Amino acid sequence: MEVHLYEQLYRHIVQEIQIGKLKPGDRVSSEKELAEQFGVSRITSKKALEKLAEAGVIKRIQGKGSFVANGTTGGLEQKRHWEERISRVPEEKGRQLIGFIISNFSDEFGLQLLRSMEKQSAEHKYDLIIKRTWGSREEEERAIHLLGSLGIKGLIVTPIHGEHYNEELLRLVLDKFPVVLVDRYLKGIPVCSVYTDNKKAAKELTLHLIEKGHEQIAYLSPPVENTSTLEERLFGYTSAFTQEGLKLNEDYCLTNLKGTLPINMHGTASESDKNTVKHFLEQYPDVKAFVVSEYLVATMLAQVIDTLGRSLDDYDIVCFDSLNDHFGKPIFTHIQQDEKRMGEEAVRLLVSQLSGEAVPEQRIIEHRMIVKK
Repeated sequence: MEVHLYEQLYRHIVQEIQIGKLKPGDRVSSEKELAEQFGVSRITSKKALEKLAEAGVIKRIQGKGSFVANGTTGGLEQKRHWEERISRVPEEKGRQLIGFIISNFSDEFGLQLLRSMEKQSAEHKYDLIIKRTWGSREEEERAIHLLGSLGIKGLIVTPIHGEHYNEELLRLVLDKFPVVLVDRYLKGIPVCSVYTDNKKAAKELTLHLIEKGHEQIAYLSPPVENTSTLEERLFGYTSAFTQEGLKLNEDYCLTNLKGTLPINMHGTASESDKNTVKHFLEQYPDVKAFVVSEYLVATMLAQVIDTLGRSLDDYDIVCFDSLNDHFGKPIFTHIQQDEKRMGEEAVRLLVSQLSGEAVPEQRIIEHRMIVKK
């Protein structure tokens, strides 16, 4: 039978009491201290301390810490009692909690995903707690700690953009805490992930422009480093040129647009980004086609074209997750991700993990390309 990491911490403290290193009334290491000492997440160390308290081995005093309970002994019978207690999961009162951490959500992407996940969670008798991080690593870490302190049984995460993975999230995965990633995956990390085939989708958008006769096609995106969604969209764009035997001009790839990242609380492009795009349009006036990784970047591009006094009818802009205009027609030709299915699958796979079932590392959800008429 597999021994979970929290059980190892539990038994370590029991052994410390058994050999007399910890005596009744002695302070036990805190959640943070245990997490740092054993290289685990605070969710794991918290669970170990909770189980010790349930077994009567320690007493937890709010604001002061955890202490070895009076009357504990090193006897074999007491140890056996503790070992039996750790293997039993107490019945929960009411519905159990699962968490969802996301950088941001909006009409173009995220709201339908959220609704789908909430509905699916309720159908499985779980309550969904949502935390938005605005693309901040510190907020993402705080959200993990907060949800852990609320006793979540599993976690769904859309990791933030960035060059480095969040250590707290990695620890959860290594601890085998039930985790599902949605809308992206972590390269080289064995964790269940639900997402769109972004490479295929971006390739379809690029081929659509090539079929319309465009050969000079630019690509606009936020920084792609270590964000699987953006990396695959860029790769899909470049692979379309390779397939069609066309030369790719790397000067046409603008992947340094940061103003539309979730950390921008207002969800609007920065003046720096607008100036970058304006300079590109002036430098390359013959480029009339654009593959854009995100809808907000596409709208920013359209605004800059308009401020230059040029007609949008002269340009072909394709992107991901576009909204419709007032007449219900798509503003841009775009990839429509199946957010409803993504949300359903994310919850289903998390619940499967909670039931002890094996789940796949990758679950790709089909998309559609919606062509603007």
